[in-house]
Amino acid sequence: MDPNNEIIVALDYGNGPTAEDLVDRLGDECRFYKVGLELLTAAGPDFVRHLVSRGKEVFLDLKLFEIPNSVAGAVRAAGALGVSMVTVHSMGGTGIMAAAVDAARDFPDLRILALTVVTSMTDEDLADIGVSDSTEEQVLRLARLAGKAGCHGVIASPQDVSALRGTLGSNALIVTCGVALPGGTPFDHARPGTPRAALAAGASHVVVGRTVTRAQDPAAALRLVHAGLVV
Repeated sequence: MDPNNEIIVALDYGNGPTAEDLVDRLGDECRFYKVGLELLTAAGPDFVRHLVSRGKEVFLDLKLFEIPNSVAGAVRAAGALGVSMVTVHSMGGTGIMAAAVDAARDFPDLRILALTVVTSMTDEDLADIGVSDSTEEQVLRLARLAGKAGCHGVIASPQDVSALRGTLGSNALIVTCGVALPGGTPFDHARPGTPRAALAAGASHVVVGRTVTRAQDPAAALRLVHAGLVV
């Protein structure tokens, strides 16, 4: 197990300089970062190019949910930036996901991940939008749809990993958000778990956010995450 290949630090900041400062502070402790809509909107694609130029891998969390042609265009733009992963909404259906997968074929190192159910959502939230099944049932349904569309993996909560691994098999990527150290705060996530538990259940990657990025010493906090994975 190499935590540097499995831990993704979320750069959930509203400006480039603050994100850059964290990358500098973590140095060689981290090689994989998530860039979401907030940072991409604030700092633009040049920040992504900068991370890639520094030898970092980038998980571009766009959560694409548009007509297939627009999704394909966004995926090609992401591939041109040199990112390793990009997300689409599985609730957009097979057409959107298949368009993303097809657009990624020109970029051999680009992986398309389908977001199943957002980790802040509960059964009650699903009911609000007319979904009567539980979050676990909906996650598995959407994951199967993503697999049929050719997606390389899914985004899900730590609590979904075991069932997903059994459904998707050993080769699929399962990237989990909503992780925190034991006793830590899950923040906005309704279905959290620890990094160690997520990986033990079969996750390929775990995304850590404020557990590291809001710590007084982010590098020390990331080392705690790493240590928790190898004990």
